[in-house]
Amino acid sequence: MHSIKKYSTVALAGLLSVSLAACGGNAGPATNNGESAGSGAGEKVTIELAISKSSQDSPFIDKTLLDDFEKETNIRINLQLLPAEQTATVLQTKLAVNETPDLVQYNLASATTDLNLERNFEILDDEEWVSRLENKDVLSAYGHVYSFHISQDTGMQGVVYNKDMFEELGLEIPTTFEAFLAVCEAIKSSGVTPVFMPYKDNWAANIWPAAAFANAVEPSWFDQLNTNQVKWTDVPEFVTALEQQYEVYKKGYTNADVLADSYDMAVGKFLNKEVAMMFMGDWLIESVAEKDPNMNLGLFAIPSGSDPKIGASPLGGQLFIPKQAKHKDEAKKFLAYIATKDVAQKIVNERAYVSNLNDVVTPELPGYKQEIVDLYIAPKKTALTTDAYMLVDRNELYRALQDQFAGSKTAEQVLSTWSDKFSQLMKDKGAEGF
Repeated sequence: MHSIKKYSTVALAGLLSVSLAACGGNAGPATNNGESAGSGAGEKVTIELAISKSSQDSPFIDKTLLDDFEKETNIRINLQLLPAEQTATVLQTKLAVNETPDLVQYNLASATTDLNLERNFEILDDEEWVSRLENKDVLSAYGHVYSFHISQDTGMQGVVYNKDMFEELGLEIPTTFEAFLAVCEAIKSSGVTPVFMPYKDNWAANIWPAAAFANAVEPSWFDQLNTNQVKWTDVPEFVTALEQQYEVYKKGYTNADVLADSYDMAVGKFLNKEVAMMFMGDWLIESVAEKDPNMNLGLFAIPSGSDPKIGASPLGGQLFIPKQAKHKDEAKKFLAYIATKDVAQKIVNERAYVSNLNDVVTPELPGYKQEIVDLYIAPKKTALTTDAYMLVDRNELYRALQDQFAGSKTAEQVLSTWSDKFSQLMKDKGAEGF
């Protein structure tokens, strides 16, 4: 068997220190293209951008941005909103039958496994904005820049919680599972649903395990996993983590219809103060704050094991250009437009991003991000989630997690099913040791 190429996670780990100096952007001289991406409006062209319905808060599909781009370039962007639970499958089909959109928003780490990155997407090394990047690694795989984003901020995953509710009930951040259950009981007694589980979108069921698993083993364990020296079923703490998440549901601390409720309901649930917590990333806090800046939300580590660390996910929400895109030049113009100094600075300011362009300054971080820095990043209490180490499609794992909540699989059966599928997928890829 030949050895497969591995998506680098070393650089991702280094990003966890970026936020410590987040307020000091490295401003440099703007290039000509950094000032303007306009080249004169020609005949109107419509290009297609495919994006998951669960990502409609993306800055790259903001109506004002799209309208301004169209006015300047005469290029209109039509959005293809894909079902969240079928995004990977739909994109795989489109790429296979050459019905490719001109732009795709996806996660780089997942694109290497789900969408065959090298075969299907353009290398962007020669684009002007690449020369202005502070950190190419977050946009790169296999030694090339394949994706676009103006942020280098990795998402943090844990338990999003309503800080005001915690204060009103006199609750402290739980650092053990037993303490977490006690917090849930207190919140439920107050008349509020403790935890919102939107597991119709099966990827959401993996937030707890992805962080808990990473806390249970050293990063080097995943190198052994990816060379078939160990298996998913070898770690008892993995079973415990799955049982814990399910126990939260069985004890009545969640919404009743966990397999019917979807992620796009989450913002409304928090705004209406129907729920107090959710296993999710800090991007949810940002989405809620956009609707109501007065909502006081925070994030704490998944309390699965002892001394839990907060989960750090690979940078997500990047834009890609398929090799078979019908309007590659126009798609590249859109990326260049977003990367112009003025446009990028506006987005970075509005989203409180850690800028990845050397002439765009990182703004002061919002309170919740600074708190994550103080409580977890500065004291080095972070762990890359399992997503950072995965070399194969994870949809079978997500479906198995849904089966657990449907009552058709135990925690042990979830891991056994996934372990078998993982081994087969790695063998199909020609991974060494399988």
